[in-house]
Amino acid sequence: MITKEATVAAPAPAPAAPAPSRPAKKRPAWDEVPRWQVYLPLGVYLVFTLVPFYWILLFSLRPAGSTSLVPWPMTFEHFEKVWTERSFGTYFGNSVLVGLATLVMTTAVALAGGYALARFDFKVKRVFMLALLCSQFVPGALLLVPLFEIFAELRMLNSLGSVIIAETVFQLPLSMILISNFIKNVPYSLEEAAWVDGCGRLRAFRIVVLPLLRPGLIAVGSFAFVHSWNHFLFALMFLNNQSKQTIPVGLNTLMSADSVDLGALAAGGIIAAVPVVIVFAFIQKWLITGFSAGAVKG
Repeated sequence: MITKEATVAAPAPAPAAPAPSRPAKKRPAWDEVPRWQVYLPLGVYLVFTLVPFYWILLFSLRPAGSTSLVPWPMTFEHFEKVWTERSFGTYFGNSVLVGLATLVMTTAVALAGGYALARFDFKVKRVFMLALLCSQFVPGALLLVPLFEIFAELRMLNSLGSVIIAETVFQLPLSMILISNFIKNVPYSLEEAAWVDGCGRLRAFRIVVLPLLRPGLIAVGSFAFVHSWNHFLFALMFLNNQSKQTIPVGLNTLMSADSVDLGALAAGGIIAAVPVVIVFAFIQKWLITGFSAGAVKG
């Protein structure tokens, strides 16, 4: 009887250990970035931004004929000159009136139109929205001739009302789009709950929706005010009487073909810039919130 010798299988070779992989290069966190890499570009940008403002402040506060780089001795003669002799007090009052009236009219009309665009569906809604967007590509200079003819027929030339209406018409498309997008972010169920409790549509909008629109209304209103405050073209074309002119037109009168009073021009620029800076300083938080919320949806 032939016996087979038991054969013992050789053990399988152990798998080779994987080569150690190089650790991935870790991007430095924000806290690990050297501070000079952050502050250096910000400082350069700040210098380029603030130097022109310092130059205007220097010309407005130093005496006429002085070449000093420091406004000392300090004088306010340029401010007194433009405010009294150059009628900047009148220009300032006219600009405030135009800005506030444009703010109120733009906000009220944009609120009504934006609510209709956000809550109602109608056949030409897409076409209307497209028309609003396309109107932003039309420069204001193209509106001068038709608006001039309309105001001439209505006998509104040389009145602040013509400038207020023109500024409102120019600001409405963008304002209406922003308000409509902001209203879309307000849940529709809140209005429905108010209806169930017995409120009508208008009362539900006033009690429930309107308080939530505060950032959007502030953003739209401030944008309309600043634009009307700085706009030069409509006031130049529709106002002929010096007592009706606004600050941008008043600044233009300080420059002539022969000479420019740099001190008076700088003082007028400071007067024109201070209200805008104050407005943005107080509403900065609301402005950022309003524009970001109005741009999320729609």
